[in-house]
Amino acid sequence: MSLSCRASRLYRFQSTQLASLARLEPLLQLAARLHVAQVFWSSGLTKVQNWEGTLFLFQEEYQVPLLPPELAAWMGTGGELALPPLLALGLLGRFSALGLFVVNLVAVLSLAEVPPVALQQHIQWGGLLAWLAIAGVGRWSLDGWLGARIRARTSAPDLARHPST
Repeated sequence: MSLSCRASRLYRFQSTQLASLARLEPLLQLAARLHVAQVFWSSGLTKVQNWEGTLFLFQEEYQVPLLPPELAAWMGTGGELALPPLLALGLLGRFSALGLFVVNLVAVLSLAEVPPVALQQHIQWGGLLAWLAIAGVGRWSLDGWLGARIRARTSAPDLARHPST
């Protein structure tokens, strides 16, 4: 069997048989949303539970560019508490994913030294958040549910303007 024939068969196999894996996409989007939301929500709760310690870290450890430490602490903590519930529910999903992406990026850029393991976690979270912001949060979300309802309303015939005879 020639190489081009094998390549053709492999391509047909992946196009037909492996294409069914796309059905898992809503599950993976939900899992990504819940995972990342839990990480940032927990971080926000930790900051609130020890606000003095949080302020100290923002004054001494984190070097957030362009913002005074106290404002950076408020904004970072606010983002970590406001955006994860939206992301978990999939409500304003792209907005919340993009917002948490920025929080994640600022966290990495504001530390002088990031341990390799922590950097890998931030890269993972950033990748998941970028994917959700670009691809959307999926059918199993409030955005998906609302979008389906809006599409159904706008595609249904307007009976008031087009009465049946």
